Amino acid sequence: MINVTEIKRGDVLEIDSDPWAVADVSSQTPSARGASMLVKAKLKNLRSGQTLARTWRGGEMVEVADVETRKVQFLYRQADEHVFMDLESYDQVVLANDLLGDAVGYLTENLEVATVLFHDRVITVDLPVTVELTVVDTAPAIKGATAQAQLKPALVETGLQVLVPPYLEAGERIRVDTRDGRFVERVK
Repeated sequence: MINVTEIKRGDVLEIDSDPWAVADVSSQTPSARGASMLVKAKLKNLRSGQTLARTWRGGEMVEVADVETRKVQFLYRQADEHVFMDLESYDQVVLANDLLGDAVGYLTENLEVATVLFHDRVITVDLPVTVELTVVDTAPAIKGATAQAQLKPALVETGLQVLVPPYLEAGERIRVDTRDGRFVERVK
């Protein structure tokens, strides 16, 4: 348990038996006499992705969540599951598609990611900011289209669809932002 005045951005708190990451925190001292300090925080649920704004009075105590991060390597897909290897213990971890969510579209063989464990159970996977993927299908390149700001859909090796510039062709490697699925650049 810690005092709410000690909360920092990035801390993980346990609220109603769920882990909540502190996205932003601020303190406010009301001008009225006798009023106590208020601590306001914006929180994100690590299981569901839900966001929450919470306010506490100065001096209240909150529970720090027992969260652990482990580096793992993605090995392969198996039906609706994905198999990872813990890079420290070499144990294999199998995670279902519903737990991984949108991360499924960015997983390629040998990609290193971090798993977040809460009470010794994996609750989410942290991807790198960008990943390299191969374009497997897209419309043919348009000659002289390098100056245009138009985009075309492209299917990548993981089944994810990404909007790419019109000069890209099937077989090329691209870098994609995992936060929003946006094309970043062509990999040389």
